[in-house]
Amino acid sequence: MFDTLQDRLSSALRNLRGKGRLSDADIDATLGQIRIALLEADVNLDVVKSFIAAVREQAKDVELSRAINPAQQIVKIVHAELVEILGGHTRNLQFAKNPPTVIMLAGLQGAGKTTLAGKLGRWLREKGNSPLLVAADLQRPNAVTQLQVVGRQAKVAVYAPQPGNGVGDPVEVARASLDIAKRHLHDVVIVDTAGRLGVDEVMLQQAADIKAAISPTETLFVVDAMIGQDAVNTARSFADKVGFDGVVLSKLDGDARGGAALSIATVTGAPIMFASTGEKLGDFEVFHPDRMAGRILDMGDVLTLIEQAERHFDRQEAAQTASKILGGGNSFTLQDFLTQMQAVRRMGPIGKLMGMLPGMGQMSDQLAQVDDKQIDRIEAIIYSMTPKERADVSILNGSRRARIARGAGVEVSEVNGLVNRFVEARKMMAQLGSGMMGGPGAGMPGAGSMGGFPSMRRGKQAAKKKKVGSKVSGNPAKRAGATAPQAPPTDPTAAFGAAGLSAQDLERQMQDFQLPDDIARMLGKQ
Repeated sequence: MFDTLQDRLSSALRNLRGKGRLSDADIDATLGQIRIALLEADVNLDVVKSFIAAVREQAKDVELSRAINPAQQIVKIVHAELVEILGGHTRNLQFAKNPPTVIMLAGLQGAGKTTLAGKLGRWLREKGNSPLLVAADLQRPNAVTQLQVVGRQAKVAVYAPQPGNGVGDPVEVARASLDIAKRHLHDVVIVDTAGRLGVDEVMLQQAADIKAAISPTETLFVVDAMIGQDAVNTARSFADKVGFDGVVLSKLDGDARGGAALSIATVTGAPIMFASTGEKLGDFEVFHPDRMAGRILDMGDVLTLIEQAERHFDRQEAAQTASKILGGGNSFTLQDFLTQMQAVRRMGPIGKLMGMLPGMGQMSDQLAQVDDKQIDRIEAIIYSMTPKERADVSILNGSRRARIARGAGVEVSEVNGLVNRFVEARKMMAQLGSGMMGGPGAGMPGAGSMGGFPSMRRGKQAAKKKKVGSKVSGNPAKRAGATAPQAPPTDPTAAFGAAGLSAQDLERQMQDFQLPDDIARMLGKQ
């Protein structure tokens, strides 16, 4: 949704890079571009004016801090102001002291209230609550049936005593749901109310009557983030006549300009509490203003990425996989790879996950072309293997690979490519693991043992020497270290001992150590 705004803001701030001092003209030009970017994103005019004024006021004193350069300080100021107009801080859901907690959903028809009720119910169930969905939208055709279907998918109970389609009293349904919740020990009640095609007195009065009957702990206004300023105007009218405690943005994964998300918190005075980021029931998250501001400025959203990983990865399984990777050898199998790949896929589309990394906004076109169907092909190839073949790819001869290709419906070249890439990746992971554990190659993958360190001595003469370990050393200490079993180090100096270097050897060699001539010249150490 924020791709266009992200590109425009990044372009405006990119022009400041490399400048040691910002003139008034530089600041005016940059703020002019930011103003245009916000207006084109359909941000409310009053919000844009206050945003630009706040950034301009702080930019006047940008040279007071010398810790970072002026351009970075402007980015910091813009980020802080974006956080402010998005609500300032994360607003968490409030729970009633005496259950059940009652949450009333309101909004225009088509905003996605019913689906969002299921998403919220699923999210609460995963948090350990026992929610109850209440079908109080008795006007829209098949709204009751839709909520029942969504409830089954979310594995959440649904209270729907009336058939809907214009039949039944929504106020009475909402009131009766509280007794049902207490009787069946549901600690949260989510009431899905009716919407209309526009703000009208009938809708507002019905919402007010339901609110008076159930006294909700939280009243959430669901806004379609794709309808721009009209969503803001609707929310303002509802806030004036009925009132609500927070906003939920639906369809945040759309391709609209995003002005509603950047305006609604400031205009209505109510914080954005949740965001619906996709069509699946799991595409639902708490709204964090600071993280959203980071996404808009292409700073990424690593915290959300970590939270999703924690939600979809099994800790024990991940620890076992990490142990296999760090252990080296062939313990990491294609079955382990398949398990991890499926866990990543549960987190969401690969392109979306990569978009949460800092700086990936500049590759939005490439990310849009990432095809998750390639994962289906990889799964098909691995599933076409026997358990023995997945555990040991070295037994995959020509006939086996041909059989696997036929079973997966792919060419043999694709099977070969997957196996070759897996073997190479496993080698790299083994090198990385040995480096982390202090074994051969400690420090950097592929760097060799610490015994290779002395080869950097005496400048260009090092190039004439053969690599350490290519033959048996004449040094008894080194020869003993080369033949003795390599145990994981128990202290910081153990890595040197594993390479056959005593503390005295290391000290003596460090005294003799000289940088190569070309590097010394670069560093000014002739």
